[in-house]
Amino acid sequence: MSERDGQSVSIAGGGSAAAAASTSRDAEGSRDIAAGAAAMPAGCAPAADAAISSDLAELTQMRRDLHRIPELDDDLPETTAYVRNVLSGLSCEVFEPCTGALCAYFDLGRDETVALRADMDALPIEEATGLGFASCHPGRMHACGHDGHMAMVLAAGRWVDRVLAGEVPGVGPEAFPRNVLLVFQPAEETTGGAKRVCESGVFERFSTTRIFGFHLWPDLPEGVVASRPGPLLARSSETTLVFHGLSAHIAKWREGHDAVGAAARFVVGAKWLSRRLEQDEPCTLRFGRLVGGTVRNAVAGEARVEGSLRVFSDHMFDRARDEVRSLAQTAADEEGCTFDLTFSEGYPPVVNDEKLFEDVCATLPGMQTVPEPLLIAEDFAFYQRHLPGVFLLLGTGTGIPLHADTFAFDERVLVRGLETYRALLLMP
Repeated sequence: MSERDGQSVSIAGGGSAAAAASTSRDAEGSRDIAAGAAAMPAGCAPAADAAISSDLAELTQMRRDLHRIPELDDDLPETTAYVRNVLSGLSCEVFEPCTGALCAYFDLGRDETVALRADMDALPIEEATGLGFASCHPGRMHACGHDGHMAMVLAAGRWVDRVLAGEVPGVGPEAFPRNVLLVFQPAEETTGGAKRVCESGVFERFSTTRIFGFHLWPDLPEGVVASRPGPLLARSSETTLVFHGLSAHIAKWREGHDAVGAAARFVVGAKWLSRRLEQDEPCTLRFGRLVGGTVRNAVAGEARVEGSLRVFSDHMFDRARDEVRSLAQTAADEEGCTFDLTFSEGYPPVVNDEKLFEDVCATLPGMQTVPEPLLIAEDFAFYQRHLPGVFLLLGTGTGIPLHADTFAFDERVLVRGLETYRALLLMP
C-alpha cells in the first residue's frame, strides 16, 4: 500500500546478524508454534496438522527475520540479501530484472508462466509494538505487512522446490500447468517499483500470462481471503492548488485580491463537486491542508490547498481533473486571483481481470467478495496493466491500521496465504 495510505478500510540465512537469528530466540511475547497450528483459522485445513506446523514455523521465522531489518524505498541491501539467500538454495534461476528487484524462475518446461509478487520496502516509522523481534533499525518499520508478503512468496518458492524434488506427497511436477516466477520488488510505498519491473521485460522473457499478489488486511477476520472482480483499489493523485492574489491591509481590503477567500470558495465547492462525481462512479476528492496569508489583519496574497483525488477509471480521472480546474478558475475569478494547479500521476487503479477472477473463485470456493472498491492505492496496478492479474486481501483480524507504529499480526494467517498461493500455482 502506498505510503500515503495509512488508514485501513473496513469492508463486509539473511543479510545481517539480526536477520539470521532463529525463531527460537523470539520466545518473548510469541506463541507456541504447535499450539498455534491447532488453532488455525477456518479455511486452513487442506494441509495435515504436521504440515501446517512445519509451514507455520517456516513462515514465522522468515517473517520475523525480515521484520527485524526494515529498509526503505530502493535501498534494500539487507532485505535483498536475505531473500537471495533463501532463493539461492532452490532449483531456480535467481536474477535482478531491474535495480532493487529480485526474481526467481522455476523452469518446468511449460509454454506459459504464472507470477507471484511480494513488495520488500518498509516505512519511515519508529516501531512501538514492543515485540521481541522488533525493528533493529531506528525510525524504520515493517508497518504495512510487507514482511509477511515476502514470507508467503518465499515459502511458496520453497514448496515448489520440494515438489520438484518429489518431497510433497500427492503432488508431482506434472501438477504445475505453468512455469513459476517469483517477483520481489522495491519501492511500493514511494515511487512504484512495480512499474520498473514491468518495463524490464521480465514478463515477456518468460511468457508470463498471469500474476497474483496479497495484501494483509486488518479489518477482515483472521485468515479470510477476499477480493472482487474489476476495480478493487483506487488511482491516487496528489492534488495541489496555489492561489496567487494581492496582499493589502484589511482596512483597505478592496485594494487586495484575497487568495484565502479563493481557497475557501474552492474547498467548499470541491465537496459538492465530489458528491456529484460520486453519483456516476465511486471516487472521492478531498482536501486536508490549507495554508495562506502572513498575518491576521492583511488580505492573503497567497494560499495553498493540498488534497487527493481517488478514482477507478481513466475516464473519471480526466473528467475530475477538468472539473477541478474549472472550479479553481471560478474561485480565482471571484476574488481576482490567478492559480497554479498540479496533479501527480500516482498509481493506476488496481483492477482485477474479470475472467481470471472467475477462475480464482472456482479454485478458492471460500473466498469472500469485497462489496465495493476501496479508496486506497497500490502499485500492483502496474502489473495488471501489463498482464492479467488478481490482487487478494488476507485478513489479520486485528483492526490495527496499516502504517500504525503498533501494526502487528499473528503469523498463523500467513499459512492461509501460502495455501492460497499453492492452489493458484496449480490452477488450470
